[in-house]
Order: sequence, then C-alpha cells, then structure tokens
Amino acid sequence: MISHRSITKTILLSTIVFLSLFFGNVVNAQDGKALFSQNCAACHAIDKKLTGPALLGVQDRWPDQKKLYSWIKNNQAFLKTGDPYANNLYNEFNKTAMNLFPNLTDAEIGAILKYIKEWKPAVAPAAASGAPAPEGDSTLLFGILTLILAIIAFTLMQVNSNLRKLSDDKEGVLAPEPVPFWRNKAYIAFVTVILFLVGGYYTTKGAIGLGRNKNYQPEQPIYYSHKVHAGINQVNCLYCHGGAQDSKHASIPSLNVCMNCHMAINEYKGPKFYTEEGEEVNGTAQIQKLYEYAGFTPGKPWDPSKAKPIEWVKIHNLPDHVYFNHSQHIKAGKVQCQTCHGEITNMDEVKQFADLSMGWCINCHRETKVQFKENGFYSIYEKYHEDLKNGKIDSAKGITVEKIGGTECQKCHY
Repeated sequence: MISHRSITKTILLSTIVFLSLFFGNVVNAQDGKALFSQNCAACHAIDKKLTGPALLGVQDRWPDQKKLYSWIKNNQAFLKTGDPYANNLYNEFNKTAMNLFPNLTDAEIGAILKYIKEWKPAVAPAAASGAPAPEGDSTLLFGILTLILAIIAFTLMQVNSNLRKLSDDKEGVLAPEPVPFWRNKAYIAFVTVILFLVGGYYTTKGAIGLGRNKNYQPEQPIYYSHKVHAGINQVNCLYCHGGAQDSKHASIPSLNVCMNCHMAINEYKGPKFYTEEGEEVNGTAQIQKLYEYAGFTPGKPWDPSKAKPIEWVKIHNLPDHVYFNHSQHIKAGKVQCQTCHGEITNMDEVKQFADLSMGWCINCHRETKVQFKENGFYSIYEKYHEDLKNGKIDSAKGITVEKIGGTECQKCHY
C-alpha cells in the first residue's frame, strides 16, 4: 500500500511539472507573435504592403542585422546616418515616419523577427473534404496529449494494483481490500489538481478576453465600403468623421454629409466589390437604399425633413469606466487612424482591427513618441522642453506618452 501511494505521488508531481512546463512553453512560443501584434500589425502585414512594407524576408533585405535593429528602435535617428537602403525605403512610402520602439530589447526584436521568418500563410480548407485549415497554435494538440497521458497513468496504476493483489493472494499474504476509485484520496487529489489547473487556465483566458471584440464585423443596414470611399476615391477620414479632430467622439456622419456627394452620384461605376461570403455587391442598389433613408428622389429638390436616420451598428466599444478622447490622439498626438483601426482604406465591410485592451493601449503609450515640436498642446511641459534643448534628453529618443503621464490610472479611468 505504501508503494502504491509512492507511485501515485510520483505521477501526480510529474504531471504537475509537465503541465507547468507545457503552459510555460506555450507562452514563450507565442511571445514573437504577441509582440508582432502589439507593435507591428497596425502598419505592417507579413505578406503584403500596408502603411509600411511587407515584412516577409526583412532580414534578407538587411544584411547587417545591427542596422536592422537600430532601424526598428529609432528609424528617425538611423535615417541621419545616410544609409541608402533606409532612405530609399523612407521615400518609397511617402516619408511616413515609423513609430519609435526604444523600449524593445534585442531579445524581443529577435523574437519578432523569428516569428516573421517562421510565419506560414494559412492553408485554405479542402473543398472536397471540408476539413478545417490547420491552426498555428498547438495548445489543443498538447491538451489532448496530456489527457491521453493522464488516462494511461491511471490505467497503469490500476494494473499495478491488480497485479500486486494477485501476487499477494498467490503467496498467501493478507492484503487490505483496495479502496474504490471514488474513495481514494490520492486519486481525488490528483483529479482535483488537474481540474483546477485546466479550469483555471480557461477561466483566466476567458476573463481576459471578456468584452473584447477583435474582428467583430456586424452587418450594416447599408453596405458601405471604406475601400471605395477612403481608398479608391481618397475621401479624407475627417470629412465624414470630423468629430475625431475636435471632440471626444469620432461621430457617425449624418445623412447631410452622405448626400453632399450622392445627390449628384446616383450610380456606382467603380470596381466590383464583394461581401465576406463572396457575394457581389450591387453598389447602385446600396445608393438607392441611402435615398430611401434620405427621402430623396433623383431630379427633384431634397427635403431633409423627410429623412430618417440610418441605424448603423456600432463596432468599436470601450467599457463605461474608460475615458478615450479622439481629438487628443488625432489633433494633439498626431496619431494616424490606421494605428487603431487598421488599414481602413482596404476594408469593404469594416471590422474591429485591435482588441483595444488596456495592455494594448499602455504598450502604445510606452512606445509612442510625442511630437513636441510646434505643438502648442504640449507647451505646458516646460521642463521637458528645457531638457531637450540642454541635451539632458536625447532628441532622437524624444518624449514618450508615458513620460507625460500616459500610463497613470486616472488618465484613462474615471
């Protein structure tokens, strides 16, 4: 019986150590992907150009890895070295300044580059079999393997117990009756620990993601394509969402804004566009839907009093206890819309690009350089201006949002 308990304890401890190492390895394996999502995905894709170049093969394009690391940490300072490749790249993308990442360590940059190098495009599911595309995350596979190993361990323990009983019966050794599984304290403790670890992991994972709606893409009453308007026709974001520059809310454009253009444009003649399901969208029919809401008949004067509001479905939502001001980011911070909303000029049906979590926001505040020069909003920070003039603060590194209180709780929470 003592030997049986010893085996049980050994298996229990081994399983706990295995699970600890397993979950630790899963986190470490995903560091590069998480760092890429937090720092790079707003402006870069791995396999196609967005605001910045496609990153696949980036290490091959930069034979000197020290220069690549310097470029990632502070591209503005590196441009002053006169490196021809860096300056050509800067000019190719219309001199769009890349965010500064002075807080990224070499190890973190290495993890990002490793993730990019090992990245593989998602494989489309086979049409005949209908089998789902393989996932890059192997958590489920390891979970199944852990369950199988646990079952094998229990089976071996039961076999060991039965063999010992047969041996004792043959030698005439009186052995106590085996304790049933549901009354065995070692088994109960083992199952409890496993359930606690697995349940705790999924509970924590679910709690962290509670209220986050990344990739949320609701169906709207009118199929409005940002790709057609902001991309092909280059309508400025602030023309429709003027509140983003002057107030807390970006605001949804009124029918008046839509009708400024569509009183004259009543037919769509641009490139074909499609829903997420692959169905072609009739652009002219969508304009007719707009006319129905506006109460407008082409060729006749428009009476706005007959209009009824379009019930657009809100996509981006923050908790009630979170304060976010669009004008502070757009006007004072000079943040591009794509930083939070993704490559909106390539989206037909808009979806939520980022998870908008607290960690995601704080990470941006820690790494985003404030544009102090000729920005009256930051004139009150006299000390930082003096330190920059006197050289106490490296002008290349500049002032991040964190240094002016961007990570203080009361800045974003009521």
